[in-house]
Amino acid sequence: MYHHLLALGLVLSGCVHAHEHYNAFAPATPQLPLNQTNTTSQTWLEKYGAQIDQPFSGPLSFSHIPYTRCLEDESQSFDIAVLGMPFDTGVSYRPGARFGPYAIRSGSRRQRAARGYSLSWRNNPYDAGAKIIDCGDVPVSPFDNALAVDQLEVAYSTLLARPAASGANKLNQKLGLEGMDAPRIVSLGGDHTIVLPILRALHKKYGPISVIHFDAHLDTWPTYAGAVTKQSQVTHGTFFYLAQQEGLITNTSIHAGVRCKLAGEVDLENDEGVGFQLITTDDIDELGIPEIIKRIRERVGMSPVYLSLDIDVLDPGAAPGTGTPEAAGWQARELKRIIRGLAGLNFVGADVVEVAPAYDYSEVTAIAAADLVHDFLSMFLSEKPPKSRHSAQLEEL
Repeated sequence: MYHHLLALGLVLSGCVHAHEHYNAFAPATPQLPLNQTNTTSQTWLEKYGAQIDQPFSGPLSFSHIPYTRCLEDESQSFDIAVLGMPFDTGVSYRPGARFGPYAIRSGSRRQRAARGYSLSWRNNPYDAGAKIIDCGDVPVSPFDNALAVDQLEVAYSTLLARPAASGANKLNQKLGLEGMDAPRIVSLGGDHTIVLPILRALHKKYGPISVIHFDAHLDTWPTYAGAVTKQSQVTHGTFFYLAQQEGLITNTSIHAGVRCKLAGEVDLENDEGVGFQLITTDDIDELGIPEIIKRIRERVGMSPVYLSLDIDVLDPGAAPGTGTPEAAGWQARELKRIIRGLAGLNFVGADVVEVAPAYDYSEVTAIAAADLVHDFLSMFLSEKPPKSRHSAQLEEL
């Protein structure tokens, strides 16, 4: 027994001795002690420079742009504002879009002004001379829909009343009714109900508005079953009908990407009466993207136009994080091409709505929504649709 223990001890000693003399992972130069402290008197700025946020760090604003509480800071002017509207008590199916503004901002973290140049747009909206800021979220009531809708309208009207910070909006936007160059707002929903108070605010500034509506659903239904009070009639599926009843929109609006189930032809007849023309999801196969762009542009002309984009216009595979998904939607690349083709129209505002991160995975919906907001910024600041890289190269030959 003694000899066995002695032999084992010699073996272990040899192993330890061997490890003392050889380490395949040893660094080429001596390592600094892990507990070494700053031995110089340099400050952070002197030693490392500016405090630059990484994509995963820093305060959460859209694309790391400057953030301010615009509703309380009356001195703050801007050309384009990003504004969160965390309202989702107008939904008919899955809730959760109140967390959409946070999710979209989170999905924008890899975007930044210094790397904002788009190969598709051939520009960087942050270098176009416009002042773009994040105005935070409207503090809406989660308990009282009538109060919340009023809060949204007052907030939007408050920002819309500010004079634009520069002349950048004059590229493709006509003046308001009072002759003032107005700022533009990109709203982050929130469910689609937020568009009713937005249209009410825009109507005061521009009169009736044409709407380009990307959505899997019509959103022009007169009412939903069970809506027994006046406020219960205001939902994410009825707001366009109510807007038409209030005279807020023209009869030259258009849907694109619709594919939902309907009650029958009566829904289409009602939709036409609200003032909308229809492009379905399947039309992209027969018409093609250039024809869809042409029809949208011809429909709205150069009247003041508002672009409203429900993220469920995308296929659920590309945007699962939403409240009322519908199968067989457009892909993000198709949608983005159509949006680029709309540059130069008289846009007075835009939104991305119905992002519900509880149903998302790996932020794919939030990232898609944030990328679309970047497209809106480029669209606002472009006089005409960009040419593709290949067509531009051919013209140079």
